[in-house]
Amino acid sequence: MQLQDKLEIKFRLDEAQKKALHKLKIFSVHDLLFHFPIRYSDISQVKQITELVPNEIATVYGKISKLKTKKSFKTKVPMGEAEIADLSGKIKITWFHQAYLAKMIHEGDTVMLTGKVNQGKNGIYLANPEFEKTPNMPIDAHDTLFAKEGISNEGFSFPVYPETKGITSKWFYHKIEKIIGDKTLDNITDYIPQDILKKYNLPSLKTALIWIHKPKDKKDAEVARKRFAFEEVFFIQLQRQYDKFMYRQNKSFKINPDKTELETFINNFPFTPTNSQKKSINTILKDMDMNFPMSRLLEGDVGSGKTAVAATASYATIKQRPLSIQGKIQNFGNLQVAYMAPTEILASQHFESFIKYFTKYNINIGLITGSGCKKFPSKVSPDGWTNISRAQLLKWTANGEMPILIGTHALIQKSVKFKDLALVIIDEQHRFGTEQRRKLVRKDNIAPHLLSMTATPIPRTLALTIYGDLDLSLLDEMPMGRKPIITEIITPDKRLETYEKIKIEIKNGRQLYVICPRINEPDPEKEMTLNVKSVTAEAKRLKKEIFPNCEISILHSKMSKQKKEEVMQDFTDGKINILCATSVVEVGVNVPNATVIIIEGAERFGLAQLHQLRGRVIRSSHQAYCYVFAEAKSDKTIQRLNALKTAKNGFELAELDLTLRGAGELTGGKQWGITDMGMEAIKNIKMVEAARTEAMRLINENPELTKYPLLKSKVKQKTDNFHFE
Repeated sequence: MQLQDKLEIKFRLDEAQKKALHKLKIFSVHDLLFHFPIRYSDISQVKQITELVPNEIATVYGKISKLKTKKSFKTKVPMGEAEIADLSGKIKITWFHQAYLAKMIHEGDTVMLTGKVNQGKNGIYLANPEFEKTPNMPIDAHDTLFAKEGISNEGFSFPVYPETKGITSKWFYHKIEKIIGDKTLDNITDYIPQDILKKYNLPSLKTALIWIHKPKDKKDAEVARKRFAFEEVFFIQLQRQYDKFMYRQNKSFKINPDKTELETFINNFPFTPTNSQKKSINTILKDMDMNFPMSRLLEGDVGSGKTAVAATASYATIKQRPLSIQGKIQNFGNLQVAYMAPTEILASQHFESFIKYFTKYNINIGLITGSGCKKFPSKVSPDGWTNISRAQLLKWTANGEMPILIGTHALIQKSVKFKDLALVIIDEQHRFGTEQRRKLVRKDNIAPHLLSMTATPIPRTLALTIYGDLDLSLLDEMPMGRKPIITEIITPDKRLETYEKIKIEIKNGRQLYVICPRINEPDPEKEMTLNVKSVTAEAKRLKKEIFPNCEISILHSKMSKQKKEEVMQDFTDGKINILCATSVVEVGVNVPNATVIIIEGAERFGLAQLHQLRGRVIRSSHQAYCYVFAEAKSDKTIQRLNALKTAKNGFELAELDLTLRGAGELTGGKQWGITDMGMEAIKNIKMVEAARTEAMRLINENPELTKYPLLKSKVKQKTDNFHFE
């Protein structure tokens, strides 16, 4: 059997299996081998039901039936009941005080249960067992899974594969066993350089494939997964380091501002810069004094002062004279800055912020959005702005009379031409791709410096991987005098009391965010009903029952861009008292008068995301409040949420999220295009740094990877937007 062989040629497949494999993007023998188990279920500890004896803690697995909830006859204690059956027999299950567990399992589910075997009047039963859903584990595993077709289970456990309608984990197990048994792997060639494998004690490709599908023990499986986790991060790093290497082949404008003038600019801030702001400014200025363009990501919590850092970098840039055709510094004109924001509202807010920073300097600042164009200062009012035509703004930008231009993504369109663009600042669009950056490079190979900014707190390891082509700076302090947000974890019995506190704030002129996990109520016929509040239903309930005299509106991702902008503008203008929204408001919304936020179903959000949502109400000198409404009663969940009250900043919470929730649950895996196995690597700083170090070494030694053709081919295959010149 050859790796490139199509599965339909080597195996008999029915139509359902073909559709399922196509859905999973498995077409060849190679694809099948790289369809890894999601976990391993150890059946050596599982007992057959007929073998159970009273008073022992036992694990059984089988099919669930006769699910029901009730209250005990005498004590009225809520209970859940069911039966579980395997090939040997069946046993009753009782959950005391945990009736909700019976609602989490469905009739016909295959589950693994672990609990105490008790003796009752009518025989033995399992009391309060813990359960694990095992949809991929066949009921007849003991008898058939590892004995069929003469295949025996020599491993410590059996692999459980991701499956979909039409194909089972059992099918994957047997087909992969056959591939390995046919010695298909004997001729497989490793694409990771041998010196790297040896340096980090990683198994060869052949060994790793055998160990991940047929581990003899837990260590084998872990070592194999380590190899493939390293590999995935290594591929991403190779792409990022190549992008960085190629961008640095361009020349850039050397920015070397007058130190006295810069100090005067910073001293005019309405606050004292934090140490992390000073450090970031110094690092950015050092970067911009190089011959190649800067590529830096500035991470900082909402309110940590990123805009002030951006304004300082902009001031340093526009005070610099451009080069003449002969390469000499001119004694007239100035370099230019483009500041890009994800929404019109945010672009307008940055425009107003920059006006405050540059009021004393009589520097032209432009704003370009779909709604129109503005210019500061106005001839009529030197302290204010005026509306101007798009054609006029583009003309001034093209001839260099507009040193700073702020806008949405339209800034990098063909119609917008800069004379000497030296710095591009990107807010909350840190995934500014290679192709987009190439559009900024001039015909004479001069590229602007790039400063990307985000308020999204992410673990350091994820940042080093995803933003491997960007150098990182952190703003991990808040400006002096900023009042910390009062955060309270609200259990159901404290709801009404909390609403009364909020009414006082609204009466005093403040505004309220209410964040809900979903947009609409589920259709009970099509979707399992979850006890999760929706934006639409909660807005109606609050209007009817709690805040009848308030203007309440909704905001969510399915609304049109124009409608979202309108709602946010009305909220900013104070026409709306309460905004019911999904987490769509987590990035970039700045409404200083909104000082209270309720987060419903908080246990469904990651800590870092909760922190970011909370940051919406830290935009003014008024005291801000965050009420985290949690339905969960478990100590673990409450303990996790309490971290919001004790953590110093969003980065600390992001790291805690990674530890508590696991990499696969982070808001990020699917978002960044990383598999669950790759996200496992993100938990290991040493692995990420090793992958980064080796990628940098290979790209610096051999940028086109011509010495490593197999590796180059694999990276191209794995990273869709990876390309070499």
